[in-house]
Amino acid sequence: MEGASFGAGRAGGAIDPVDFLKQPQTLLRVTTWIFSIVVFGSIVNECYVNKDSQHPELLCIFNENESACSYGIAVGVIAFFGCIFFFVVDLYFQQISSVKDRKRAVLLDLGFSGFLAFLWFVAFCFLANQWQRTTLTRGFSQGADAARAAITFSFFSIIIWVVLALRALQRYRLGTDMSLFATEQFGTDPSASYPGYPGGSGAESTETYQSPPFTETLEPNPKGYQVPAY
Repeated sequence: MEGASFGAGRAGGAIDPVDFLKQPQTLLRVTTWIFSIVVFGSIVNECYVNKDSQHPELLCIFNENESACSYGIAVGVIAFFGCIFFFVVDLYFQQISSVKDRKRAVLLDLGFSGFLAFLWFVAFCFLANQWQRTTLTRGFSQGADAARAAITFSFFSIIIWVVLALRALQRYRLGTDMSLFATEQFGTDPSASYPGYPGGSGAESTETYQSPPFTETLEPNPKGYQVPAY
């Protein structure tokens, strides 16, 4: 893209909502936003169940480990709001005129995406490990599908956040096209001298002034003119 800066065009350009929604980065953010809802929604709604009739209190289905459910919910909520924030940043990124602000936004996206990929990796390993240790009783079997869904979409979230981090890294490496500030007034050769001042019609001529040629000389006393006597 000519005049591009960190993957976007010149500041102040018009935003086409249709083209924006079709961008791969936008589709990835919407997808991982949905995945985060599935993870923390499944845990909150169906992963707290009664173990059996003798234990009426609600227990976390992941090996009765409250930390596993709490961690899955926390990561899902962070990813949910993070997707919304960076969706807005992407929407108004082209309106950012400062190159430094664009660079900060890209670095923030890179750091956050990498951090979320790590959190989802930990969530996947933690939930999968606790699920393997879970003894499925009659009560726990009711939330088995929700537990498997949370684990599955945690794994998918790792992949998407890694892709988002790689795309942010690619945008950072693109940097800024300095043609935004280039002009055609100067030559490309740094040793080239400045062009001379063009001579115009107002330039002073070196020729000397000459009186117009007269064919006849003026007589001291014109004919018919009498000098008065005093």
